[in-house]
Amino acid sequence: MAALGKIRNHGALLVGIIGLGLFAFIAEEAFRSCESTKNTERQQIAEVLGQKVSYQEFQDMVDEYLDVIKLQQGRENLGEDELNQVRDMVWNQYIQTSLIAKEAEKVGLRVTDDEIRNILNEGTNQMLAQTPFMNQQTGRFDANMLKQFLNEYKKVQSSSPQQAEQMRVIYNYWNFIEKTLRQQTLAQKYQALLGNAFLSNKVEAQQAYAEENSEASVQLAVLPYSSIADKDVKVEDSDLKAKYDELKPRFKQMEETRDLKYVSVKVTASAADRAVLNKQTQDFVAQLATAEDPSEIVRKSGSDVPFLGVPVLKSAFPYDIQQLLDSVAVGSTTALKTNTQDNTLNAVRLISKQELPDSIQFTSISVGGETAEAAHTRADSIMKALAADPTQWEAIAKKYGQTGETQWITTAQYQNTNSVGADQKAYLNALNTIQTGETKKLEISNGDIIIKVTDRKAFQTKYVAAVIKVDIDFSKETYSQAYNKFSQYVSESRDLASLEKNAKKNGYQVQELNDVAAAQHNIARIHGTHEALKWAFEAKENEVSPLYECGENDNLLVLVLTKIHKKGYREIDDPQVKDLLKQEVIKDKKAEKLIAKLNGVKNIAEAKAKGAQLTSLDQVTFAAPAFVQLTTSSEPALSGAIAAVKQGASSVKPVKGNGGVFFFTVATKKNRPGKYEEQVYQNKMSQRAMQMASGFMQGLYEKAEVKDNRYLFF
Repeated sequence: MAALGKIRNHGALLVGIIGLGLFAFIAEEAFRSCESTKNTERQQIAEVLGQKVSYQEFQDMVDEYLDVIKLQQGRENLGEDELNQVRDMVWNQYIQTSLIAKEAEKVGLRVTDDEIRNILNEGTNQMLAQTPFMNQQTGRFDANMLKQFLNEYKKVQSSSPQQAEQMRVIYNYWNFIEKTLRQQTLAQKYQALLGNAFLSNKVEAQQAYAEENSEASVQLAVLPYSSIADKDVKVEDSDLKAKYDELKPRFKQMEETRDLKYVSVKVTASAADRAVLNKQTQDFVAQLATAEDPSEIVRKSGSDVPFLGVPVLKSAFPYDIQQLLDSVAVGSTTALKTNTQDNTLNAVRLISKQELPDSIQFTSISVGGETAEAAHTRADSIMKALAADPTQWEAIAKKYGQTGETQWITTAQYQNTNSVGADQKAYLNALNTIQTGETKKLEISNGDIIIKVTDRKAFQTKYVAAVIKVDIDFSKETYSQAYNKFSQYVSESRDLASLEKNAKKNGYQVQELNDVAAAQHNIARIHGTHEALKWAFEAKENEVSPLYECGENDNLLVLVLTKIHKKGYREIDDPQVKDLLKQEVIKDKKAEKLIAKLNGVKNIAEAKAKGAQLTSLDQVTFAAPAFVQLTTSSEPALSGAIAAVKQGASSVKPVKGNGGVFFFTVATKKNRPGKYEEQVYQNKMSQRAMQMASGFMQGLYEKAEVKDNRYLFF
């Protein structure tokens, strides 16, 4: 009872403690919920039409496209710029596909399986020409080849998982092509539907014909705006405000941008660095000239160009090396040369130069065995059987679990790879040299391959060349000195004023970069500045960034965020907006003065007496703006005014143009020779209307409220 009494005496305190405990529990759960939401948002790369796109979803789309590039071009690795281009293409395609799909759904547009079958049967779509299902005899897509492949792939999934895995690359590629065909066809149907909404009539066609073919020659009096000095025109704030309201739609921006000031230092090799590198590379060139196998020398030299040891086209080499190949004798090695454009030391040894086929059709049979000798013996017996009866090829191939079907290989499929193994080298060299109709046995490490070449096309000059191309790079000591100096500069410059002041003392230059958008991928076209770009879109105005090491590990960078431009209309006090407004107001005020000067003028002579310069214009039509040489300006308003005045008459009032004020007299008016074709001009008007509406994607984009956070990830 005593304990109960104590509890009652401290009831208020206990209630408070329990309340705090409950609050802490609820707060913890809320915190966890918030963290979960934030983690989800961090993985959100975009939002389109209210549909959130995660990083993984977008990366899957990119990977799919990269697989296509690898298959088409035979390339495994892409550079930073190329990867960014791929991401941008995938992004733009995703946006366009999403927007059109939404609009098509509203009006009931879709692409049926029958439509896709018709496209495949016709075989004329350009995308189909990029598939492996091209009939080499007809040069067209073969739907039957596709059907056979799909049926074969379905069978081997259960009977031969290993073969199915090999075929999966082509299967996935075809799925990409078919999906893209559907998207492309839907877009075409939607655009056609939109285009058919723009019609023309006979009156419009006749008007267009008259506008294009009724031409005038005029005498022109010109008072250029340059005849009045800018300093003689007074611009008030009220003038700028009125002009801003008039031109406000011009100042709308669809995305948030940043203005930056930055200092970038590119670290380069010192004289001592160059001397050491030159000596090392000279030694490698001397070894290259006498090496039986140059591959190891090229590798040790650190060359940017790998030695493949197989015949390749000139296009496989860097541009400067291409220029050397035909001037080098086979078997000789060039002297070491410096290329200032890409900052490299270069030497070439030309091993061979031959006219060889760029496209080779062949078939092969892989022969294995418990031992290498067993494989050789089996391959020899197959060669004897084929020599006796070449028609047995497919039967023998199927006996060893292979199809025996022919395939094509082009030089582009292998010449851009970074390395070629010994077996691959032997295989490719054999394909390049085997004659049409010839069968050859090739011994490799895991067995034998029997190759038969059935066709050779597009003979071109191919080269086997060993290239030493070494970057003239700086040493660790040189980089360390540059880094320490720049780091000290950044630490002493924590606002814009000190950044600019200290830059002069250190020999640096402060540069300006306006309207940086998040979709640009980098800062000032410097590679590896993704983190700096992220900082720019998270920092506050006038904030100074940390020091960034970027470029090809050879750039040092510091930024200042000077201005944030929000999505929407640029403000009137924006320097770029204000400057444009001022120029427009000055032009308007000059026009007022010059028009007042010409008011009451009735002919060219009176205009000349008022100080106008005289010239003539010929072949002026309403359909195209006149060009006035005296003001070097294009003048659509002048063309319109001339079209409204009869031959022999003068303009009713002065015409305000882009480069000055004009008064004119129409000397002659005539129609150009030619026959009016009503249907031709009706079609032309429909096309013009469609061109004007071709920006419909921009309108759809604005309504879609797209949120693009790609800069956070790439």
